[in-house]
Amino acid sequence: MEILQSVETCMKSACDNFEKLGYDKDDIKAIGLTNQRETTIVWNKVTGEPLFNAVVWLDARTAETVDKILKKTPGQNKDYIRSKCGLPISTYFSALKMRWLLDNNETIRREINNGNAVFGTVDSWLLYKLTKEHVHITDVTNASRTMLMNIHNLQWDDSLCSYFEVPKSSLPEIRSSAEIYGQIDSGPLAGKPIAGILGDQQAALVGQGCMSKGQAKNTYGTGCFLLYNTGEQAVSSEHGLLTTVAYKFGAEAPVYYALEGSIAIAGAAVQWLRDNLGIIESSRDVERLASSVESSAGCYFVPAFSGLFCPYWQAEARGIICGLTQYTTKAHIARACLESVCFQTRELLDAMKEDSELTNRKLRVDGGMTSNNLLMQLQADLSGIEVARPSMAETTALGAAIAAGTCLNIWKAGETNSATMETFKPLITDSERDTRFAKWKKAVQRSLNWEEKSNGTLGDSNLSAIPFGLFGLLSFAIVILSTLKDR
Repeated sequence: MEILQSVETCMKSACDNFEKLGYDKDDIKAIGLTNQRETTIVWNKVTGEPLFNAVVWLDARTAETVDKILKKTPGQNKDYIRSKCGLPISTYFSALKMRWLLDNNETIRREINNGNAVFGTVDSWLLYKLTKEHVHITDVTNASRTMLMNIHNLQWDDSLCSYFEVPKSSLPEIRSSAEIYGQIDSGPLAGKPIAGILGDQQAALVGQGCMSKGQAKNTYGTGCFLLYNTGEQAVSSEHGLLTTVAYKFGAEAPVYYALEGSIAIAGAAVQWLRDNLGIIESSRDVERLASSVESSAGCYFVPAFSGLFCPYWQAEARGIICGLTQYTTKAHIARACLESVCFQTRELLDAMKEDSELTNRKLRVDGGMTSNNLLMQLQADLSGIEVARPSMAETTALGAAIAAGTCLNIWKAGETNSATMETFKPLITDSERDTRFAKWKKAVQRSLNWEEKSNGTLGDSNLSAIPFGLFGLLSFAIVILSTLKDR
């Protein structure tokens, strides 16, 4: 309900600001919606009341569920169903959250089995609550993150639903990313159509203009998400990456795919420096502190607070800081924190190079952390490619706008991004880059298999389940589209 309230507040504020700028609300043509993808909600389909809190993407309580699923999997192979859904068996994805809810809440289990309740990701929840029709719909990008959709035919898969024991009847209808799904029921945008839906990382890919095969973007937020457009081919990864749907702009339009690398902890590591260690007062301070030293002085930070995602998929990994000496200061730790984000991104870029014949020569970036100039320069240095930062930072919101505008033929996808770019070029030698990366890999090896297999409780080892808070983990935006006179 807090998610819904925040979106209603967002729409009202956007309309108020729009009119203050001298425009007419009647010019608004459609609404695009983007959401954090794997977060799972269950609600009564008659009353619309949620039956439990949203289970957020980083929640580690599903670790026990993963263990149970793997025990019945041939060879306990995490990639057993990857050929159908493009994903490894992990705490990350929605099917495990649905299964956890069914296993741990008798009311949910009863209501789902009786056909009185439904599951959905945040896009489905918002559509249901905001539309006159109370539609139960998701788009292909969000459905591709559940582990229940066959990414080749874009339909809920009977064998996958049976594997996780999730009733297919409880799932939303799958649609394309650019359709009219319903009309807003009330408020300042009553009667306006919701005409586009994209999961947040796919929305950033579109907003960055990465509409051609071989283009890539990286979003720096709580986590870090690198998407690489592979065109109309679903490329299967041999190096721990995810195969995901990038977008499908219309019911009859072709579907585009992407390889994705997901990093669990990026901006959240800076929050940890602020909230847990207290070495900075605000997240903005990390750039100044890290810039006060010329290097991390051999200090390496692996922020595996909730295990490691791509390319390791190791829930038992835990965070470490190593290479400490008596000389090490909080400034070195702060710099090592920023470098950890860049090293993790380089791992994803290397994996994508191995999985694809395409070579990426420029990395487009977006997200809150990209305002940090030091981070951007470190990324260029440690990855060895140019980093391009757009002047328009809210590319996720822009992507949702492009989806909705494409549906109404206001514009064509790929023709809307005219943002200027600031480029950061590598300044260090290949030898220095590779030496530092090799030491990072050694640090990662020390972080692996730190914990025993989870017993499913919310003890100190499951740090991801609660501390970052609901709104620190969700990314969603309502975007107003308008045809503006004299623009």
